[in-house]
Amino acid sequence: MSVRRLAAEAVQPKEFAFTAQNVDWAKSQIAKYPPGRQASAVIPLLWKAQEQVGGWTPRKAIEEVAAMLDLPYIRVMEIATFYTMFNLGPIGRNHVQLCGTVPCHVCGALELKKICEERIGPQGTVSADGKFSWIEVECLGACCNAPMVQINHDYYEDLEPASFGKLLDDLAAGRPVKTGSQTGRNCSEALGGGTTLKDSSLYDGSRVGAWKARFEEAAAKDSAGKDATPKASGESGGPAVPGSGRQGEPHIPQPAAPKGLAVAPAGSPAGNAVPADEPGAKDIAGQGSGEGTGKKPGDPSSGKR
Repeated sequence: MSVRRLAAEAVQPKEFAFTAQNVDWAKSQIAKYPPGRQASAVIPLLWKAQEQVGGWTPRKAIEEVAAMLDLPYIRVMEIATFYTMFNLGPIGRNHVQLCGTVPCHVCGALELKKICEERIGPQGTVSADGKFSWIEVECLGACCNAPMVQINHDYYEDLEPASFGKLLDDLAAGRPVKTGSQTGRNCSEALGGGTTLKDSSLYDGSRVGAWKARFEEAAAKDSAGKDATPKASGESGGPAVPGSGRQGEPHIPQPAAPKGLAVAPAGSPAGNAVPADEPGAKDIAGQGSGEGTGKKPGDPSSGKR
């Protein structure tokens, strides 16, 4: 990129001051930063100054921002001359920023640059009718849609010499123009359109509803099957637990038994039994097995030691 310099003194305004409304806005920006860090507001203030002037940043605006932030003039000057978002001279009503970085360059930016030179003039100048100006800039972040330009605040992508020429014609005539891709591409999709995630049920909610319905149907089917199974004679069952199959209870599948180890159904007497390896399990088993003779375990008369 070429060295960026301020516009000639002949076009520089003699003075600059923020409007009362913009002063309040500037103070609100500065207040976002702690004391001693007010320099962080330099870019927003320069942008607001450029907006107030009409699209470019004169020397007096740079001085005003430096004074407001209590910064050396050169510090603000460095920022204004570094970023191409700050125009250092007057611009046309339609300011074209042409991306010349590698992706756009190899996709046809040179042809667009030639059109700008022929129709508008050299970089940094305003066309005779005041409608256009242009500069070449570094990457504008739309590499998938190269080549592209930014005109004022809008992007125009997937350009060809013919479509770019028509775009300039429409802007010059004041006709409405289409922003974004000029080929009908949706955002940054492949040129032939999207190839994945094309099932409409992914977006209309029906896929989620079907997912829930599968579980509800499976639960209803399982519950119906449990109700139809006759109980063994004399089965007393245990306390109501989820998954027991009783009417109105939700079915929750029980974990599978480890290989080679039998597991009693939840809620059955065996399932409610105290595990044999827990303290007191033998005592409880003895009391409930019919061995009871009225003698306590360990009683000398029991014959046990």
